[in-house]
Amino acid sequence: MSTLDEARTTVATGSRVLAAQGILDAFGHLSCRSPERPDHFLISRNLAPAMVSPDDVVELDLDGEQVAGAAPARLFLERFIHGEIYRLRPDVQAIVHSHASPVVPFTLVPGVKLRPICHMCGFLEGTPRPFDVADHAGPASDLLISSRALGRNLAEHLGNARVTLMRAHGYTVVGDSVAQAVYRAIYTMRNCEIELSARVLGEPVFLSPQEAESCERTIGTQCDRAWNLWVHQLHHSEAG
Repeated sequence: MSTLDEARTTVATGSRVLAAQGILDAFGHLSCRSPERPDHFLISRNLAPAMVSPDDVVELDLDGEQVAGAAPARLFLERFIHGEIYRLRPDVQAIVHSHASPVVPFTLVPGVKLRPICHMCGFLEGTPRPFDVADHAGPASDLLISSRALGRNLAEHLGNARVTLMRAHGYTVVGDSVAQAVYRAIYTMRNCEIELSARVLGEPVFLSPQEAESCERTIGTQCDRAWNLWVHQLHHSEAG
């Protein structure tokens, strides 16, 4: 993504891909770091992801404020997830925040750990325990990451991991490209679906840490193949 216009198009396309794949519904969001300024990022205005076009993608600074000179837009309440992760993780180039239902149960049961269960999901190794906003905002919050302080808390909890769960809320994934972040968001949900299905049969065998990292080194290079398929499917469905 060499220009802002190309990056806006990619964010819009990725948002619609995530909606088509059932990762985002009316809520959730995708962002990417600006290709021109690493202290800015691109994200849709407050809009259902399936409806996002390039014209809906706005540029924000890491404080979550819209850049000067642009027409004011209504912004996502949880844009601070993105700004604070970009601030703490210079390696991160794209972020997805989702409430996908198959993942939420893994945020709710104490002692349950999200672990890679198939070779497509090695990136899940090292996922921390679920982030609990109540630890920072008290017992009566709305569970949203609606301030820079809470965004910072979440970013620190994520650490160097690729995914973090969020209690009674959803999950956030990071990647070094939009394609990788989208891939990880989709396959996090699929990993959860596989584990829930496997537990009907008995106690599953998970990938070892060594297997997970080996799988990630190999499969992690194939994100573009999945991305190209999902974009093709999206364009085919939109063409009617």
